[in-house]
Amino acid sequence: MSKSQNVWAEFFSDKICGGHRSSSEEFISKEAKEKLFHLDGGKTLLDFGCGAGELLVYYAPEYEKLIGVDFSASMLDEANRRIREKNYENVSLILADDKTVWKKLDSSFDRITAAGVFQYLTYQEIDKFIFNASNYLNEEGRIVLFDILDSRLYPLWKIGLFSQDPKPLYILRKVGFEFKTMVSASLKNRPRDILGYAHNPYKVEKIVNKQGFEMTCVQSMYYEYKYHAIIYRT
Repeated sequence: MSKSQNVWAEFFSDKICGGHRSSSEEFISKEAKEKLFHLDGGKTLLDFGCGAGELLVYYAPEYEKLIGVDFSASMLDEANRRIREKNYENVSLILADDKTVWKKLDSSFDRITAAGVFQYLTYQEIDKFIFNASNYLNEEGRIVLFDILDSRLYPLWKIGLFSQDPKPLYILRKVGFEFKTMVSASLKNRPRDILGYAHNPYKVEKIVNKQGFEMTCVQSMYYEYKYHAIIYRT
């Protein structure tokens, strides 16, 4: 695991909720409906980076078999609590990361998904993930990567251009804060942004095409600086 990944593993080691814009069930429900629309069916689902299971419990009624994977034990404990609370018997949980998960699987899937996860992987790691996932994907299956930080829009969101009233002074303050954060992170040899890497969708598509897949890029309904990558075989 790289230094930045170690930092993120440490950061999430005691967390019990995901990074959703709102933790209200009303919002999570709407977000889950959007994601289920793009998942577009299938009977078996691998949810990589399932976190505390906020979305997983909404996926469960739609699938015969689900496996949730996360590298945070505290997140999985919370996901397990949610699953028991709903009495879902079709969901299993695995403690693993993008490198170790594949050895812990004993079946293939109609859908392999991840939400808010690929910002913690480099382009090289994304390439490896899609290669490994392809070996566990059924014939007509698809890989759906939700909420990838868009490198073209994320910097604009960070400095406040998507706020309701982006006043010049507010934007200048945000720029100054972000610059200070970057300098501090560099001096401490830590990731510049705890949210991870922003990825250009065209670069992700090149990786997808190299692995023999096609990709449709869709703007997220609830995060103006994120997009979804819907990946399928040609």
